[in-house]
Amino acid sequence: MLKKIFSIFISVFILLNISACSSKDKSTIKTSENKINVVVSFNPMKELTEAIAKDKAKITVMIPKGVEAHDFEPKPKDMAALNDCKIFIYNGLGMEPWAENALKTINNSNLITVEASKGCNLIENKKEEEIKEHGQYDPHLWLSLKEAKVEANNIKEALIKADSENKDFYEKNFKEFSDNLDKLQNEYENKFKEIKNRNFVTGHAAFAYLCRDFKLEQNSVEDVFAEGEATTAKMKELVDYCKENNIKTIFMEEMASPKVSETIAKEVGGKIEVINTLESEGNYIETMKENYDKIYNSLK
Repeated sequence: MLKKIFSIFISVFILLNISACSSKDKSTIKTSENKINVVVSFNPMKELTEAIAKDKAKITVMIPKGVEAHDFEPKPKDMAALNDCKIFIYNGLGMEPWAENALKTINNSNLITVEASKGCNLIENKKEEEIKEHGQYDPHLWLSLKEAKVEANNIKEALIKADSENKDFYEKNFKEFSDNLDKLQNEYENKFKEIKNRNFVTGHAAFAYLCRDFKLEQNSVEDVFAEGEATTAKMKELVDYCKENNIKTIFMEEMASPKVSETIAKEVGGKIEVINTLESEGNYIETMKENYDKIYNSLK
């Protein structure tokens, strides 16, 4: 009898330990397709991750298409995804203000967290209200090819840490992606050098890093975090700015309301062009090339 009880006790003990280990180490387990479980905050992080991981990762995007990253609030299914993944990648710098609290509430001790903006050459926000509410720096790093390369490298290092067997694969893909970024950067550096008019107008001040790369100047209705109002004074300022700088193209982002841009374009006898910040969708290199073409053609 004692032997039977002891045998049952041992069996239960083993089962409990297997269950505990499974729970503790669940983030190390790959999917049934032998892919790393990766959760990213929004589409730009997905694009950079796909460029490096290719078919080695199953990527889940937390923020749905059409939702602003800083307005998003994680739902229970999002928290469950964080509990079950191996790597979580987010931009940082206030782009995803919910991320830090979300990470504190999950039970995934083996999770590799990547704040992709680490090590980038940052641009400081200028408005006191922005700094107070969102932080010191502009978060739109992925709209610079140079800074996107730094973010992609951070992602590559996390993939290698999670899956060292495929280190050469990730290194090769990063090298290829990096070379393509350099090629595109050089192409448009040469093009923009020929342009005398270096000013353009957007609905949202998301392009400071892009402007720094090519020595351009943006003027926008809304601030870095898509806040601010299109007051009569602001509209007049932008209309005057367009007239003074001979600006005939008004750029608006893919998720923005066209009303303000349409009003400015009408006042200056210009047109509207949609520019893609990649926050909802778009292949990274193709979309950036399309953006550069639009800006370049508007300044010629």
